[in-house]
Amino acid sequence: MIADSHYRRLLADRYQLLELIGTGAMGQVFKAEDKLLGGVTVAVKFLSQTLLSEKMKERFEREATISALLGEKSIHIVKVRDYGIDEKEVPFYVMEFLSGASLNEIIKIHPIELKRFISLAKQICYGLDCAHRGIIFQGESSSIVHRDIKPSNILVVQDSGMGDLVKILDFGIAKLMYLNESQTQSFMGTLAYCSPEQMEGKELDNRSDIYSLGVVMYEMLTGNMPLRPEGSSFGAWYEVHHHSKPHPIAPSFKIPPQLNSLILKCLAKSPDERPQQISELIQVLETLENQSSPRTTLSTKGNLHNITQDISPYEIGLNTLWPGNKPIEKIVFPGLLHTPNGDILALWTMLEEEDIVIRMSSMRYNQFIFLSNPHPMLLWITVLNHPEYGPRWLNCYLDLKTPTGQKFARTMSDNGNYWILFFALEHPGKCRQIMASPISSSQSMSLKNWANNAQTTKAGDPQASKKILKRELEKIKPKILTKLNSQMMGESTASFLRTKNSNK
Repeated sequence: MIADSHYRRLLADRYQLLELIGTGAMGQVFKAEDKLLGGVTVAVKFLSQTLLSEKMKERFEREATISALLGEKSIHIVKVRDYGIDEKEVPFYVMEFLSGASLNEIIKIHPIELKRFISLAKQICYGLDCAHRGIIFQGESSSIVHRDIKPSNILVVQDSGMGDLVKILDFGIAKLMYLNESQTQSFMGTLAYCSPEQMEGKELDNRSDIYSLGVVMYEMLTGNMPLRPEGSSFGAWYEVHHHSKPHPIAPSFKIPPQLNSLILKCLAKSPDERPQQISELIQVLETLENQSSPRTTLSTKGNLHNITQDISPYEIGLNTLWPGNKPIEKIVFPGLLHTPNGDILALWTMLEEEDIVIRMSSMRYNQFIFLSNPHPMLLWITVLNHPEYGPRWLNCYLDLKTPTGQKFARTMSDNGNYWILFFALEHPGKCRQIMASPISSSQSMSLKNWANNAQTTKAGDPQASKKILKRELEKIKPKILTKLNSQMMGESTASFLRTKNSNK
């Protein structure tokens, strides 16, 4: 039974609140329908009315802004869509509605088996790596330290393409870390997962999140905590975080020595003795994945062989091999992956390994341009833009008079997304990373219409159409980059700022 003033009301003449789905230290979260977008389900978070000080309002707005900017860069961070203040001066923000289970709920049932653990842990690392690499906030590049990594802040949802999809939640006490900032902070966090320096109220960096993640990984694999105080007081937790060694993981769990060593290193008392970057964890997890994953091969015609019955589409992608008929160089080309859940269209691209890491935390953008004359041709634009390293353009053409071009366009239209498979020049054998790129509903509809129209359009010179489309691309490139750079500078959260200013 819900007794709350927010229940069932229409918020901002747009969001119909339906039911309370969560409560936290800073407020409540409601399931709602976005009436402006035809009843799309969203989640609305309100700041608790007991916390309506100016300081807490500013922190709540910062949480929304950080989540909005990070959600544009990583699929592993919850997306924020809107911000506002209701008629009672209570701030709220609107985010994507996620139906899944928290890691806390999953671990309560039983420890996570190794294969699934590696997949989930890697995705947590991707999200944290994106935060640690930072955002452009108020004109400055700023790293984000989450400061409250724990199982209840990590949600696992089911994605039609990837299977398990991790989303990091609750940047409510996240800290923007400026290079020139150095000050002591009061303690904030969750005692069981806090680093020693966090309990001391010290200024934190990314290594504090790595310590917390070490606690989470230990718990994921064993169902137990690595440190077990005699009581639940602050003093008891302070003592074990500072002076107690983690309990050894029992041999019965059959944890690979390399993984066991990684977790213990994350739990080092001194930040200098831990991994210094999340990328170090990703490297170990990928090595373990390569050692344990079934070998799935892809022929040059795009047909999968030797697929085990229980392998997920995401694993199929990661185990895909670079086609033998393609050169080992920086190129981009499209191809189908055949999975148990249906065909997935993918862009295959080969880059330097360092660039791949950068692109996993870049802002994604796609657009399609169709030309019917002199020949039905589609320009498929994909750009990954990083605030520090700039854009990486991954563009290709689809000839819509060919069966292959028709198949590719219709597959994207039906799925509403495509994958980007990254292969490293230094290690060209197997796919290194995967990124999903959603397609808007309007673009999906256009793809289907273009495919239909192309069937009745007269064929002409494909190269002539490519030249015209290439010229069009050069014209719109500056506009695309201006839009992306504006979003990274905070204009993607313009609704937050407009609302804030209108309420001053």
